[in-house]
Amino acid sequence: MANFKGHALPGSFFLLFGLWWSAKYPLKFLMKKNKSSRLCFERVEIAEGIVKTVFALVGILAEQFVPDGPHLHLLSEDGGSWVKLMNWQHSTMYLFFTMSGIVDILTHSTRRIPIGFDRLLLSLAVFNEGFLFYFHVQNRPPLDQHIHSLLLTAIFGGSLVIMLEVFLRDNIILELFRASLAILQGTWFWQIGFVLYPPSGGPKWNETDHGNIMFTTMCFCWHFAIALTILVISYTLMYWLVQLKSKRSGVMELGQLKSSERNSQVHLLHSSDED
Repeated sequence: MANFKGHALPGSFFLLFGLWWSAKYPLKFLMKKNKSSRLCFERVEIAEGIVKTVFALVGILAEQFVPDGPHLHLLSEDGGSWVKLMNWQHSTMYLFFTMSGIVDILTHSTRRIPIGFDRLLLSLAVFNEGFLFYFHVQNRPPLDQHIHSLLLTAIFGGSLVIMLEVFLRDNIILELFRASLAILQGTWFWQIGFVLYPPSGGPKWNETDHGNIMFTTMCFCWHFAIALTILVISYTLMYWLVQLKSKRSGVMELGQLKSSERNSQVHLLHSSDED
């Protein structure tokens, strides 16, 4: 992960899931009175678990089998030193998300796993991510430490929110808050990549300048504001979509009702003619 692509990969992972959640949970909330939609959302949860598992496995393979990766070797051949511990830490992070994805699949495809266990594993996976990152940036330059510590705010906040979902299932406020923190994580991973490893090859930021630390703090707040704006836009779009679907369903039902009334009238006319 000590390059731009290494930050873009997990950033894309969290950003895609955050955007997906920002659309899925408003739609699920607005359609909760529709009984036929429940089965559909159960299938969506299974598909989401599969995608999460695949993404996490790709992350593990990418960390382990890049040209300069550890290739599943934890110790050097002589046993005197560790091999690419940074890659191993990232692999461990992805491992917990793999476990979370598998539990998602099992929870929604069988009835033998308690409801809430999927959220518990997801909360632990996010907490494990923050736990690893907390000890990940020690003895680094001030800007590097600070920009990663800001990320911890979103990570541990997300873990807490998901843990609350274990006990407050299908709470739309918690679900939307979780989505906003996932989007924040995703965009901030990309921001870290641009700051510490400029993809254009331009000059790096001064990692000891206090002004840069102040700016990144302010920039983090802007990222969160953008995440909340995305939630508002997504919720509005889902509301319009549900309203449009309801109107079309109402028109179809009205058409069917009028058609049945016509048939009844025709039947009565035929009956009267026969008499």
